[in-house]
Amino acid sequence: MRRTGFTVVELLVVLSITALLMALLLPSLQNSRKQAKTVLCRSNVKQLVLGLTTYEAEYETFPHAFDKPLPVPPPADYPGDSIYDRKGWWWFNYITDYSKKDSDRTSVLWCPSRQVTTPGLKTNVLCGNYGINLSICKNSVDIPSRREEFVGTPLCSEDIPRPGETLLVVDSGYSLISWWHATNIPPVPPGKGREDTSYVPGLNINADRYIWPGQEQDAINGRHPNKTVNVGFVDGHVEKRKAESLFMEKTADGYKNKSPLWQPK
Repeated sequence: MRRTGFTVVELLVVLSITALLMALLLPSLQNSRKQAKTVLCRSNVKQLVLGLTTYEAEYETFPHAFDKPLPVPPPADYPGDSIYDRKGWWWFNYITDYSKKDSDRTSVLWCPSRQVTTPGLKTNVLCGNYGINLSICKNSVDIPSRREEFVGTPLCSEDIPRPGETLLVVDSGYSLISWWHATNIPPVPPGKGREDTSYVPGLNINADRYIWPGQEQDAINGRHPNKTVNVGFVDGHVEKRKAESLFMEKTADGYKNKSPLWQPK
């Protein structure tokens, strides 16, 4: 009699081969997915840098990183959490059509590789996406006197001697970030507010820092393969860099990092 089906042994062999192929392909598929997210993230940073440099070309200065509440709120109202985040205009309010309800990561403000675990952070655009360099954009006002270095009038391109080496936007734990967040010995011990716990994802010192609950994985393990970050520079170009390249080393003469540069010198 002619056989019309598979034997149990044949089915087991087919299933075993299928399982083996899936085991071999899964790491490759996961890596491809991570790489795709990294490319999308880099595209987001590119668009944000374009918006910032376009603003600077029109107004001859970059926007404030954080600006005090103006007569009218930004489009879609104030972003963030009123308990933990300051109420005002943020740098992205000046360059994007940001919507407070746009938490599905389709906006250029949402990093597709962000690693946050608590519901409150997942819907907060200020946390775990992209940060602006406070050494350039600065805040219009600040309460803690220890951050006066980052308060005042934003810079323009002419104020920055090496725009092709100075970072403007970077993968970040908070929408505001400075070189203080990238050194293990900051000038003043950091507090435990959200602004103080900003970080460069994947930087080694993050393992010994206080990180806002729900962002530990993002801070310590990093977002992109090999603990890299996407960096947008003042001259408009974007690069992938190792997170460790942003570390600010404490020396006898002060602080230094090679490139990218935090301080516009």
